[in-house]
Amino acid sequence: MDTVLIIGYIAGALTTISFIPQVVKAWKMRETRDLSLAMLVLFAVGVFLWTLYGVWVDSLPIIAANMITLVLILVLLCLKFRYK
Repeated sequence: MDTVLIIGYIAGALTTISFIPQVVKAWKMRETRDLSLAMLVLFAVGVFLWTLYGVWVDSLPIIAANMITLVLILVLLCLKFRYK
């Protein structure tokens, strides 16, 4: 595996993992007041577009990281509406 691909996987893993503490905190605390709805929606759209880009350029690190991140953002959005 080439170095550029490894860096891509590491970068994707770190940026994706960074959302897990926020999801866990929102889930445990049942509180999402401090999360901006506009930020979550805009970020979800951006991540979706990055996923499409990854598909178009055939980049598995981009596709995988952004699909997982999108799921985490969608969980946060669901929690935002659930705990309103």
